[in-house]
Amino acid sequence: MAKSTTAAIVLAAGKGTRMKSHLPKVLHPIAGRPMIGQVLASLAPLGAAPVVVVVGPGMETVSAAVAPHPSAIQAEQLGTGHAVLAAKEALGKALGGQMGGGQAGGGKAPGDILILYGDTPFITTATFERLLARRRAADRPAAVVLGMRPADPGEYGRLIADGEGRLEAIVEHRDATAAEREIGLCNSGVMAVDGTLLWELLAEVGNGNAKGEYYLTDIVALARRRGLVCAAVEAPAEELIGINSRAELAVAEALLQGRLRDRAMAEGATLVDPSSVWFSFDTRLGRDVTVGPHVIFGPGVEVADAVEIRSFSHIEGARIESGAVIGPFARLRPGSVIGAKARVGNFVETKNVTLAAGAKANHLSYLGDARVGAGANVGAGTITCNYDGFGKYETVIGAGAFIGSNSALVAPVTVGERAVVAAGSVITQDVAPDALAVARARQVEKPGWASLFRAKMQKLKQSRS
Repeated sequence: MAKSTTAAIVLAAGKGTRMKSHLPKVLHPIAGRPMIGQVLASLAPLGAAPVVVVVGPGMETVSAAVAPHPSAIQAEQLGTGHAVLAAKEALGKALGGQMGGGQAGGGKAPGDILILYGDTPFITTATFERLLARRRAADRPAAVVLGMRPADPGEYGRLIADGEGRLEAIVEHRDATAAEREIGLCNSGVMAVDGTLLWELLAEVGNGNAKGEYYLTDIVALARRRGLVCAAVEAPAEELIGINSRAELAVAEALLQGRLRDRAMAEGATLVDPSSVWFSFDTRLGRDVTVGPHVIFGPGVEVADAVEIRSFSHIEGARIESGAVIGPFARLRPGSVIGAKARVGNFVETKNVTLAAGAKANHLSYLGDARVGAGANVGAGTITCNYDGFGKYETVIGAGAFIGSNSALVAPVTVGERAVVAAGSVITQDVAPDALAVARARQVEKPGWASLFRAKMQKLKQSRS
């Protein structure tokens, strides 16, 4: 048998009214990535093509977020079956023609169509693979439904199976009898359907139910009436968590953070207080990395082996090389590259900065749009003045240079190798290698002035009382 091709339809048109947000529900982030991005990432290893995302009117931001995957608009919210039908034209175009019945005019119909949801971000690639494997089994079920057994079945639809385990129907909770509501196997809504049958079955779906909607789930009963096999595959309930409110978003965030912490420790990092460390979906830590309490990783962070990240540091869009020490209370912003055995200390902020091997900025400094050479030392209170209100400019600090405390380096400017900038200087011109630059007013001392001033002010105070 020829290898079956797979397409996917991701339903993401829900308004998410319970989120009480101007941001579409599926764009709310989990571990630094929109939840629909997590869905697409789990789907990607399957090589499904095309992947069509169904959105509601005015959801251009969702369409932009899922590009280059095509989008289709569900103009009215008339149920999940209606939502899948909204993808038909876009799916056909992506396949090289219009979808008519089970075929694509001018294109090839996929053997399998996965139907999933943009607000169910934790389904793993392995679960999708099991779903497709069951669809491709010898009995070739027309539809395979992903089921679960939640602790509280609540208002989930129930999967009705016969004595041999074949799926007979899916009954929505509000349409179920008391006996059917006692069934523990619940419908997640995720399906793998025969691509040559899906549109025929959907054309037969009616809306004679309690909500007056077109249920995707009805295709199971319709397929069974034709004598076709349908089946169910179970997955852990925690994989099938749907997100409809801020509270559920917080639960999902906590769940994913737990997984990311476990992964980091399993791969050789030490988390001193795991529950207080927050990761992004793409954080990568090397072996023998130590992370102190209350560290936050934003997107785009790579940490090499044997790095120490001390408490209360915030790191985003940065690369940290082997043996470096960061923090406590350090902030690394996007574009920061911290070299091997370099140090970024307490209350130091970096942005678009390269600190070469062994360079140090240990206290109370801002380094923006700068290149700091190997072994250079940046003293406390140093600022690279990189922005004039109109443009950003670069500061270059040469290898082995020493920048004295409370200095301001007004970019664009270069401090040469091994040069010394005296404390309190405002440097506006390049400093030659091995030179000393002093750019501050000369100290003037007036003997006895302080005593005279105090006496004068005391006399003035008394005259006013």
